[in-house]
Amino acid sequence: MFSKSRINEPGPKAGETDKPKAPEASMTKPSMDFTPSAPKGKVAASVLSADLTVVGNLRTTGDVQVEGTVEGDIRAHLLTVGETATIRGEIVADDIVVNGRVIGRVRGLKVRLTSTARVEGDIIHKTIAIESGAHFEGSVQRQDDPLANGRTPAPQSRIVPPASASEDV
Repeated sequence: MFSKSRINEPGPKAGETDKPKAPEASMTKPSMDFTPSAPKGKVAASVLSADLTVVGNLRTTGDVQVEGTVEGDIRAHLLTVGETATIRGEIVADDIVVNGRVIGRVRGLKVRLTSTARVEGDIIHKTIAIESGAHFEGSVQRQDDPLANGRTPAPQSRIVPPASASEDV
């Protein structure tokens, strides 16, 4: 009248383990047709930890969270400067949130200085928010496209013809 349920059994029998695996293998086969060029989900931000010091410029199209020290310029989509971070250089990003210290120019579409921020340099922005308690020394300038400003051609783009002996006559 009563029978044991499969939940209470110690484990599957040897003959039963092969049966479930066969359908699973066939179900995973269609996923092999997935094209790797298809857009993926949002990628996590790159994090520079508090004990890390970077000397040089950083450039990415993704998001960056800095908790350590960077001595150089940073270009990113979203840049978050952590409370323990110090950046010495220009930062350029679509969105910038400053919780720590920045010594240099800040250029962004949306710039936010939190109450723990310390910025020593000019800020060029489209929109800005400065919380009470933030420390800021510099000028603030609003521009419709702050990311385009400051892009000057590199020195090697100017071509100067070499001087020849015939030109000196």
